[in-house]
Amino acid sequence: MARCTVLWMVIVVPAVVLCSPFASAQSDEFAMANRFYEQKDFASAIRLYHSILDRGLESANLYFDLANAYFKSGDLGHAVLYYAKAQRLAPSDEDIAFNLDFAKQFSRVQMEGVQLNPLRTFIEALVGPYQLQHLGWITAAFFFLLIGSLTVRINLGRGWPVLRVVTAVSLILLLAAGGLTTFKYRNEFLTPRAVIIADESPVYTGASPQSDIELHGAPGLVVEILAESGDYLNVLFENKRRGWIQSDLVARI
Repeated sequence: MARCTVLWMVIVVPAVVLCSPFASAQSDEFAMANRFYEQKDFASAIRLYHSILDRGLESANLYFDLANAYFKSGDLGHAVLYYAKAQRLAPSDEDIAFNLDFAKQFSRVQMEGVQLNPLRTFIEALVGPYQLQHLGWITAAFFFLLIGSLTVRINLGRGWPVLRVVTAVSLILLLAAGGLTTFKYRNEFLTPRAVIIADESPVYTGASPQSDIELHGAPGLVVEILAESGDYLNVLFENKRRGWIQSDLVARI
């Protein structure tokens, strides 16, 4: 889908959900939510989208449409939150990635001075389009390939050069796939992240309002959660600045 089409979807109509498991069971409610969106009654659309989520039914398309509704209603924090949730379920979806980047540009605070690690950036780009379960399947396939090659070598003897090459390549691929799967899990699932959703979000040097203010956050900024203390979270911003923020000012991805 061209970028202009994606932008049109953000501004005018939500994505149409086809062949989704929850769509058949909740088609009437979802269709009604879409009609509210088209009528620019974003509050009602958001309420119905959340009603579907409250019953434990989720999909990347549902999160995407909910994020569009929040974006149009002017709630940038929740828009970024649900675009991020949609991207976690569908990491290869270009529409979601574009809309997420597009929404982040509207934050009144931009993270400057970001120092990127080239190797980490390369690995993130490499594993980004894949779901964790897909990487797990690839790792499992290389594991069975290694076991199979070892079994054949044991049964047929170790003198076959081709078997040695297959075994060595299988081991290398298994280690590489396993490393990428572990990175994906640690970076996107084990590391807790949140989105600032409050308009006023001071970030303190300590876990109390009596501490000095380190910086002022803004809706739509994504942070990494480092620690918790009472009602405060120690968070790390994309530009590596850190501080303490009230937990009710953010929403976890």
